[in-house]
Amino acid sequence: MTTEKKILITDDDPRNRKLEEALLQASGYKVHSVGSGQAALEAVAADPPDLILLDLMMPGMDGFEVVRRLKADPATSYIPIVMVTALDDDGSRTRLAAVGVSEVINKPLDRWALQACVDRLLG
Repeated sequence: MTTEKKILITDDDPRNRKLEEALLQASGYKVHSVGSGQAALEAVAADPPDLILLDLMMPGMDGFEVVRRLKADPATSYIPIVMVTALDDDGSRTRLAAVGVSEVINKPLDRWALQACVDRLLG
């Protein structure tokens, strides 16, 4: 697949970022990654992506707050957000759906689930 769709990866663990980058770049996506929620907001303001992969549990600003801020802004509320998290309980999933997360992918990351999710959202 060749595409110029832009994906922003936000995760405080550099190993997770590198893995997601490698998988998505191999599929032809243009990928940028950052290590914090604040950096994600700044990256989106500078160059809005077509999709955001966002870690839920990060120091400082967590994924819930990043989603809340992006969805509250009409300039960024349309961007689909995929939460990548180790949390897999019904309460967390309900809360994520309520704040506007498009999909949830569980850690450890399954490359085929990631690829299918991204392809589905970016069509």
